[in-house]
Amino acid sequence: MNYTKRTKVEVAQRVARDIHDGAYVNLGIGMPTLVANHLPPGIEVILHSENGILGMGPAPAEDDEDYDLINAGKQPVTLLPGGAYFHHADSFGMMRGGHLDICVLGAFQVSATGDLANWHTGESNAIPAVGGAMDLAIGAKQTWVMMDLLTKKGDSKVVSQCSYPLTGIACVKRIYSELATLECTREGLRLIDKVQGLEHAELEKMLGLPIAI
Repeated sequence: MNYTKRTKVEVAQRVARDIHDGAYVNLGIGMPTLVANHLPPGIEVILHSENGILGMGPAPAEDDEDYDLINAGKQPVTLLPGGAYFHHADSFGMMRGGHLDICVLGAFQVSATGDLANWHTGESNAIPAVGGAMDLAIGAKQTWVMMDLLTKKGDSKVVSQCSYPLTGIACVKRIYSELATLECTREGLRLIDKVQGLEHAELEKMLGLPIAI
């Protein structure tokens, strides 16, 4: 193994690089929230939170948190000039109405053709937590997933067919991970980039799937 995995911060930076100027973006719970701290200077990105915030900034400095101003994951956030907060019904209207350009979500599994499973593993002791993921996955113009490609056991989270309950069908356009950035298409996976030193054949072997170049 002659490659180094991307850190979570590096994956967040990689996602942030692909967000275009003027985009309205929802960042999901967990890893995706890191993206807010790494948006490129000189562009305007309007961050949305499903609990009813538009115009979030980066995470607040330590000891400067306001716990009356939190995102959907109950983490304190900042509000940029011109930002607003409002009823969550209006927020879901934005999500369902196609007003978001991009949503960035975590996932348990993603299929090669873009099916998403991110709310329940099916295990009897797991707590289902769909939240607004279904609305975001279908309502946003583009759904990106930010996750580790492999589980702690070394199993691929990118699969030919999801075995967990689905959140959405053929909705994921891109997967950003510690090893590679992949595009999901009707024909299967396409490689956008990978970490230096990781051979293409080795990546395909890890996932157990063909990856077009």
